[in-house]
Amino acid sequence: MTTIRLSDGIVKDDVLVVGLASKNSKSSKAGTTSLQIESGDLALDTKVLMQALADLGATGKADEVIKVPGTSTRLIVFTGLGNASASYDHEVLRRAAGAAARALAGNSSATFSLPAKSLSGIRGVAEGAALGSYLFDQFRGSTKSGQKSPLKSITVHTDLASQASAKSAAKSAEIIGTYTNLVRDLINTPPSHLTPETFCKAINDAVKKAGGAALGLKVSVMTDAQLKSKGYGGIIGVGQGSVNPPRLLNISYTPKGAKAKKKYAFVGKGITFDSGGLALKPAKGMEAMKSDMSGAAAVCAATIAIALLKLPVAIETWAPLAENMISDTATRPSDVITIYGGKTVEVLNPDAEGRLVLADAIVRAQETKDLDGIIDVATLTGAQVVALGTRTSAVMTNNEGFSSHFMDVTKETGEAFWPMPLPVELRASLDSPVADLANIGERMGGMLVAGLFLKDFVADELPWLHLDIAGPAYNESAPHGYTPVGGTGIALRSLVQLAISASS
Repeated sequence: MTTIRLSDGIVKDDVLVVGLASKNSKSSKAGTTSLQIESGDLALDTKVLMQALADLGATGKADEVIKVPGTSTRLIVFTGLGNASASYDHEVLRRAAGAAARALAGNSSATFSLPAKSLSGIRGVAEGAALGSYLFDQFRGSTKSGQKSPLKSITVHTDLASQASAKSAAKSAEIIGTYTNLVRDLINTPPSHLTPETFCKAINDAVKKAGGAALGLKVSVMTDAQLKSKGYGGIIGVGQGSVNPPRLLNISYTPKGAKAKKKYAFVGKGITFDSGGLALKPAKGMEAMKSDMSGAAAVCAATIAIALLKLPVAIETWAPLAENMISDTATRPSDVITIYGGKTVEVLNPDAEGRLVLADAIVRAQETKDLDGIIDVATLTGAQVVALGTRTSAVMTNNEGFSSHFMDVTKETGEAFWPMPLPVELRASLDSPVADLANIGERMGGMLVAGLFLKDFVADELPWLHLDIAGPAYNESAPHGYTPVGGTGIALRSLVQLAISASS
């Protein structure tokens, strides 16, 4: 766990992180680019430093990190902010702090003095530094000793250090970093070690470590026998081909000592490995399917974070967990299953399995009385990646007001989401000649069709959001900003911020 503190005094760490921006000069015909050191509330003698940066070819671009020997500190680290500005967006600061933290692996502590002039800026720096301080080495053997440990202690230098609101922002950032990294750990764990049962154990252990019942948290798990007897046909149908039986995990959070101002249900897709079932996926890229439980990890960890922040918002979280595997007991194309609550589904494609387990959990979640909204999070469709790429997630809804509010929330967290429609004309493509509906429909607009499938299981009057995080949940390219290779932890920050927004 990385700890975060604030300071407005002398820098005690031997590593200092400051910002570096580029500014265009029009003093010549062609125009030249000059550099601007952004050290926030900390005064620096920049003359010698500027010459060193020029000699090193610094540009100040985002994701650029340059280290130079310090005078009062052992090392000064310059992290790129992009174009110079009178006021830097909190996400710019978050990414710059994250890039620096990644580059400082092997150091135990650092002070970050970036141009954060507001609480959102301080929070951005603190979160970015915490999120950039991540290492997953649990399964290394002979190479483990060669891995550089992430920062253990982060100090954010700011003139607002003594303010209670700033201290609260730093504490929140510490919690966000800890539980985002829990999500990342779960995603990065190989499926030989992360099964539906061990996922439940990991979350139960995390709840106990956080404080459990003392925080208002309660965990319960339904076994495969219970799921079968109670009619959870989606979870059973997807999981019946695996030797590792499915589970339905529930975390209930009831705030202590305060009446809940809102009550939400979170539902997260938890396919601990997706082979595609009898609609077998190509071998190329299948290793990334250990990340198909990213939604479940995000909603569970977000619930623990909300409890630790003691927010007056009640949360009922559901994680339907299964392995989608191949065997003589696996669901076959054209099989008909009965979702919890009674609707029947013709399974035309066993690789469109996430919507089946979500349907069970979404119906069950609605049995909680007086919900103000339900949010499902899922690595649901490859079509999401085609439409929005690997860094922007999709939002679909039956309630534009709820969606607009969520989009405002994401502006506070820096997580990239984009609203997508649910065209009514695509719903007919899900009609089945033998069941209430089929699990696939029109190929074009496949992300939207999947959203329409889920919408069928949500009461019209209940505000609902469907977050398709298929691309952003797992980074298979180079690290950037505060985002590592592998599991990213997307959606957790926005779910927590949604609860924060409901608390005021």
